[in-house]
Order: sequence, then C-alpha cells, then structure tokens
Amino acid sequence: MKRFFLPLTALVAMYLTACNGGSSDTPANDNAGNTPTIAEPPALKYTIVKDYPHDTLSFTQGLVVYNGKMYEGTGGSPEYSIYKSWVGTVDIETGKNIQKVPLDTIYFGEGITILKDKVYQLTWKGHKGFIYDAKTLKKLGEFPLKTEGWGITNDGTNLIVSDGSSNLYFLDANTFNTAKIVSVTDNNGGVSDINELEYINGFIFANRWETNYIYKINPSNGQVAAKADFTGVIERYTEGFDAETKGDAVLNGIAYDSASKKTYITGKLWPKLFEVKFE
Repeated sequence: MKRFFLPLTALVAMYLTACNGGSSDTPANDNAGNTPTIAEPPALKYTIVKDYPHDTLSFTQGLVVYNGKMYEGTGGSPEYSIYKSWVGTVDIETGKNIQKVPLDTIYFGEGITILKDKVYQLTWKGHKGFIYDAKTLKKLGEFPLKTEGWGITNDGTNLIVSDGSSNLYFLDANTFNTAKIVSVTDNNGGVSDINELEYINGFIFANRWETNYIYKINPSNGQVAAKADFTGVIERYTEGFDAETKGDAVLNGIAYDSASKKTYITGKLWPKLFEVKFE
C-alpha cells in the first residue's frame, strides 16, 4: 500500500478547513485578527392605533387573542402579593372580565397560550402548568415544568416557554418533552429576563422583565432581530399614572389576533390596553 505524505502547511490548511465547516475561510476573524462585532438590533418602530380600558387589579402575566376573544392570565398569591392568579376572558372594549377561573392560592399564575382549542397556563415556581378547554375554561389536566414558568407561546406545533433566563424551551405539546433550547442573544451576548411571549408571523415577540422593551426574536437561532422601546407610553395615555413609582406595574402582555392582524400590548396593573401596529 502506498503512503502519501503532505507538507506541514497543507496539513494545517486541511485542519483549518475542517474546523470551519469545510471552508478555507476563517469568518471568526477579520484581516486584522479581530473578532467582528455583532450589530446592535435596529429599533422596531410602531404606532399606537387605539387604547382601551384595562383592569388595574390585573397583574398581567399572559395575553392571548383566540377566535376573536381576548384571554388574560394573571399572577398573585397570599405568599407573594395581594393580587390573585386567574385565567379568563376579557372584553376588549371595556376591559371587564367575561369569565374568570381562579388558581389554587398555592400557585402563582404566569403566562398563557392557546393551541388547538386548549389553554395552557404556567405557574411560577410550582413546576407545573394547567390545561383548560378554550371554549368553556373547564380544567382538562396538568403538565410538568422542569424550570420556573414565566412566559409561554406556541408555533403551531411546540409550546415555547421562558423561565427568566435567556433560554427559550421548545416543548413537544403532546409529551411535554424538551425538543430544543434556544438562547436569546443580541450584540451584548445573552439577553436574560425574557418574560411574556407571543408568536407573530414567524418571530417570537418577548417582554423583557422590568424594562420598557419588546424584543423581536428569530426562533431558529435566538438572535434579536429588532426591539421596540415603549418608554413613557402608558404615562402619555393615562393622566397621573407613573409606572416608575408603581414598582410592579411593568410592561407585560402581548397578544396577536391572526384574523384581524391586530396586536395588543399592556402591562401589569396598567389602566390601558393598547392596539399597536409594528412597522
């Protein structure tokens, strides 16, 4: 058998090619040997189309529009706050509850989503979620959570859950096994405190806890494609309301109506719900 010996330079070139996925280029560095920076996500522009009343006792954790009806999930428990956890339907025009199902007081309610006529509601530290019939809100069952529960949405197949870190967990909606985990990143690295979620036209829109930003996230790689700044919005529309001094009254709640193409946002304890048009 013949043996062929390659020069050392050729062997090094082959090694670099293999390390870079078959390419002889080295995109991790520029010609000066510096690692290229990732650009800051562009501003996601928006217009406030209309505002509606919102219940100032609703510690909003999840917001969904499904078959023309708005659903809201709230948080609260005797241990952590004076507010109450429930899931229910809300009249958009008046902000009043149509139907409300309370959680057992040992649970702190978190985000909600609706998939195939079922409402899925998270709990914060209970390591479980609850399933309801979307039409009647009759409880159908429970499902396990390996992490804390913060926000939840779905892509039509998987449930997508946040836990306050930079991770998004894609759960099989039938088995609740973790299909994959995607880490949210921007030009500064990992983006933590990812909270309430909504899947809109192929992107995940997410509130970042205790900030005025909504992030538009690519679900395939977790990269932030853009972010919208809602600083001062609630104050401009509500005389005398100062979110800065109300502590927990932070932006939290994104709902998309796939039929009307309308998007709604609100916050915990906010007196307003906004119809928003992203550009």
